Amino acid sequence: MDYSSFLQLHDELSLLMVMVILLIYDVFAGEKALRYFQSVALVLFTAHTIINCVPRDTFEVAGGMYKYVPMLTYVKTILNVGTLLIFLQAHKWLNGDESRIRRGEFYFLTLSTLLGMYFMMSAGHFLMFFIGIETASIPLATLVAFNKYHNKSAEAGAKYILTAVFSTGISLFGISMIYGATGTLYFDDLQKVLTGTPIEIMAMVFFAVGLFFKISLVPFHLWTADVYEGAPTNVTSYLSVISKGSAVFVLFTIFVKVFANMVTEWQPVVYGMIVLSITVANLFAIRQQNLKRLLAFSSISQAGYLMLGVISGSAAGMSATVYYILVYLFSNLAAFGVISVIENQTGKVNRSDYDGLYLTNPALSIVLTLALFSLAGIPPFAGFFSKYFIFTAAFEKGFNVLVFIALINTIVSLYYYLMVVKSIFFNKNENAIERFTSDNGVKVSLIICSAAIVLTGLISTIYNNISVLGFGLY
Repeated sequence: MDYSSFLQLHDELSLLMVMVILLIYDVFAGEKALRYFQSVALVLFTAHTIINCVPRDTFEVAGGMYKYVPMLTYVKTILNVGTLLIFLQAHKWLNGDESRIRRGEFYFLTLSTLLGMYFMMSAGHFLMFFIGIETASIPLATLVAFNKYHNKSAEAGAKYILTAVFSTGISLFGISMIYGATGTLYFDDLQKVLTGTPIEIMAMVFFAVGLFFKISLVPFHLWTADVYEGAPTNVTSYLSVISKGSAVFVLFTIFVKVFANMVTEWQPVVYGMIVLSITVANLFAIRQQNLKRLLAFSSISQAGYLMLGVISGSAAGMSATVYYILVYLFSNLAAFGVISVIENQTGKVNRSDYDGLYLTNPALSIVLTLALFSLAGIPPFAGFFSKYFIFTAAFEKGFNVLVFIALINTIVSLYYYLMVVKSIFFNKNENAIERFTSDNGVKVSLIICSAAIVLTGLISTIYNNISVLGFGLY
C-alpha cells in the first residue's frame, strides 16, 4: 500500500495539525501568551474550515476503509461552522472561575470528538466506523463532566459514560455478528451479500443501538435530559447539534447503502421510533420548567423529524437531511447561546426566570424568539423550509400517515415554544433579569445564527447545491 495516499485526508490532517499546535501552545506557552490562546484557537480553526470547504472528486484510501464523496465536505463544513460558533459562545465561560481547568483542554477535547466524527462519517468499513465513534464518544464524556466541581456536571458525565458504554458494547456485538454472518466488514461488500437472514437482522438492530443512542431516539433517550441539564451549556449545545448531526448522516449512509437489501426490515423499526420520538418528546417537553431540559426534549423531537429523511432512503431524503442539519444547527445554537449567556451572568435557567426579559434585554429576547420560531417551523424562518423539504421527501416515498403524525406533533411543539415566548414578552416580573452586555464572541455568534435563521430558507441556492450532491450519490 502506498502510504502517500493518506495525504488525501485533507480534513483530518488539517484538524490534527490544529490540535497539535494548540496542545503544544497550551503546554509550553507562558502565562502572558496564554491570554491569547482562545484567539489563536479561533483563527486556526477558522483557517481549517475555510481551507477544507471546497468539495473534491470522490476517492478512497486504505482499500476502501476510508471513502470520500463530495457531500462529506458540506457536512463537515456544517459541523465546523457549528463548532466555531460554540467556541465563540464559550469564550466568557472559559475565562470565568467556574471551570477551574486549563482552557486548552476544552478546545483539545472538543476537536478530538470532531476528528472522531470525521472518521465515522468517512468510514467505508465497520472497523473504521467503530474507531471514529469511540474517538468521538470518550472525549464527549469528559466534556460533559467538565465542571468537575459541580455535582450535576459530574453526575451527568457518569450517566453519559455508563449509558454510552452499554450502547457501544451492544453495537460492537452487532458488528461482530455481521462479520460472523458474512465474513467481511466492508460496506460495499456487505451491500452485495446481506440478504436479511434472522442473524443479519439481529446484527443490524444491535449495531444501530449505538447510533440511536447518540441521536437520542426513543427509547434510547433517557440519558438526554439529565445530561443536557448537568453539562455546561456550551457542551450541551455541542451534544445537541454536532454529535447528533454527524450520527444522523452516518445512520442514513449505512442504512441506505449497507442495508439496502434489508429495507423492509429496518423501515418499520425506524417508523415506530420516529412516531415515539416525536410524540413522547413533545409531551414531556410541555412539562419542563428548566429551559435546558425543555431543549433536551425538543432535540429528541427534532431527531425524530431528521429520521424522516432517513426512512425515505432517497436522494431527496439525503439532501433534506443535510439541509435540516444546517438549519437545526443555527436555530439550536442561537437558543443555547442565549441560555448560556444568561446562565453565566445570572445562574438562571428556568422558564419563569425569563418573565419580562424583553424589557431588560430586548436583543437577546429577539434572538431567542427567532430561534424558537425556527425550531417550531413557523414561516418564513429557515425551520419552516427544512421541515417542508424533509416532509416532502418522506411523503414522496409513500409515508403519508407518518408525515401526518409529524405535522400534528409540530402543532403540539408550538405550545411549549410559544410558552417561552409568552414568558419573555407578556409575563410581568418585578425581579426580571437585569440588563447586561454580552461579550463580543457571543454577539458575533448570535448575529451569525440570527442572520442564518432568516436567510438560509430564503436563499434557494443553498438547498439547490446540497441537492446536486445528494442526487450525485445515487
